Amino acid sequence: MRNLLAYLHDSELVARFQRRCGLFLVDGAHHDRGKTHASSGTPFHTDVSHEHLRVRWEKQDKNSNFKHKENGYADGGSSGPPQYEVRNWLLHFLFLISAGLGHEIFYITCLPCIHWNLDPFLCRRLVNIWVMVMYIGQVMKDMLKLPRPYSPPVVKLETRVDAEYGLPSTHAMAATAISFTVLLSATSRIQFQFEVGLLIAVTVSSLVCLSRLYTGMHSVLDVICGVLISAVLLFLTYPYWEAFDRFQLTSPIAPVVGLLLPLFLSYTYPELDHYSTTRGDTTTILGVGAGCCVGYWVDEQLGPAFVPRGALPVPLPTLTANGLASGAARSLLGAVALVGTRQVVKTLSLQVLYSWYRVPKNDDSARRRREIEVPYKFATYTSVGLVNSIFVNRVFILLGLL
Repeated sequence: MRNLLAYLHDSELVARFQRRCGLFLVDGAHHDRGKTHASSGTPFHTDVSHEHLRVRWEKQDKNSNFKHKENGYADGGSSGPPQYEVRNWLLHFLFLISAGLGHEIFYITCLPCIHWNLDPFLCRRLVNIWVMVMYIGQVMKDMLKLPRPYSPPVVKLETRVDAEYGLPSTHAMAATAISFTVLLSATSRIQFQFEVGLLIAVTVSSLVCLSRLYTGMHSVLDVICGVLISAVLLFLTYPYWEAFDRFQLTSPIAPVVGLLLPLFLSYTYPELDHYSTTRGDTTTILGVGAGCCVGYWVDEQLGPAFVPRGALPVPLPTLTANGLASGAARSLLGAVALVGTRQVVKTLSLQVLYSWYRVPKNDDSARRRREIEVPYKFATYTSVGLVNSIFVNRVFILLGLL
């Protein structure tokens, strides 16, 4: 079993997948390691043994972005952009777009569109599941501290999260959880052919998972574990989805729990010996969840601003010119409202926190301090969640867009 896990976590396995898809590391990206031929794009070969790999993990504190000079080169991280050759542009763009489907910013912008244009029930269910799986995945990363693939031999197309640990892949977790939550929840709300929905769920989640290999950000083991963890979480929580919906909408303590629990989880997030984006990203997700949780309860008490018309399950909306124009207008105005809320609250919260802790206004690095990062991100994205779940649809009604 240990050999199998080592094989699935091997960076060379990821590099072979990249080469099969037409992505090659070329000469100049790294040196003094293996053999490469830039003119022909010959695959980069590495002679690192599993024992040597284990020693490197220990030296890097299991963080692929920690730079440790060895034999004249730096392991992990790069001073410049990756140098690579793309031979299959169709797959290249397909996997880059698929990778974008797993980013937090995509969910923060996509899920509200479901709330505004399709069914707030589905958005609420998806937000709840998304927050749960992402928090668990992020905490597991920083507790297990397993490295991302090494470059070389892997081509790394993303750099922002390279300081984060690898296992499990939260992209794989989120894509799996979101795709199959839609499939399981929409059957009672919208009329569609289940087999078609299943095919779409499998396709979308598979593309996101494969994109994490193509971009060089995760090993095969990271992705498999991400999918399996999400599957287990969905299996364990599915029987309680309806009960949680009732609690979230009707219990008088739901907004208190929905606000204080995510705030507590943000402040008690595991500490690392170096800065990583995981705490900030996790606080962002928990903030969105907190704002939406409070907002859903308030919206229910005021009377839902938008519910599907007709007996459930309702037919899918007919694609007409007027319908598409109204949907586009709602999405555009809603996005402007959320972005505006984010900018205003972020600016105000940073000003208050910088003044409180007597930090110079031009000290951007102070945002990484927990006492500043957690409250400003939590306040910002809690406000975004509140605006999305309470105000936007009511503005649409006033403007005649609903």
